[in-house]
Amino acid sequence: MGVEENKAVIRRFCEEVWNKGNLDVMKEIFAADYVRHDLRPGTPPPGPEGQKKIAADFRAAFPDLNTTVDLIVAEGDMVVVRWTTEGTNTGPWGGIPPTGKHARFSGVNIFRMRDGKVIEIWNHRDDLGLMQQLGAPIYAGAKN
Repeated sequence: MGVEENKAVIRRFCEEVWNKGNLDVMKEIFAADYVRHDLRPGTPPPGPEGQKKIAADFRAAFPDLNTTVDLIVAEGDMVVVRWTTEGTNTGPWGGIPPTGKHARFSGVNIFRMRDGKVIEIWNHRDDLGLMQQLGAPIYAGAKN
């Protein structure tokens, strides 16, 4: 697959999964041996079902989610996407109960592709900015 086809797969992922909530496309987009690299603690579940759970949990917390692809760049088997997303927190997320607050935040994902499917993703998302907007307590060091 060429870079334009790979970019189209990632655009489809953003539109179908994040904007429309169509989680049934995961097996079409993610390879069976797909691996997620994330900065958050814990081990993300592997394969398309693991990505499906991650998306389902996030969409349950932000059901009106809307994602915009700000930039997409591809070279060889890699696709990089800078995105902005927003939604209203009506379900639990990150250990806090629903806040009803609207949040807008950005991130960058780096995808490695093989045969038209994602085999790896490196997820870099502004979780701190998201949690601040939701009103979660953020520890920033001792007060003087």
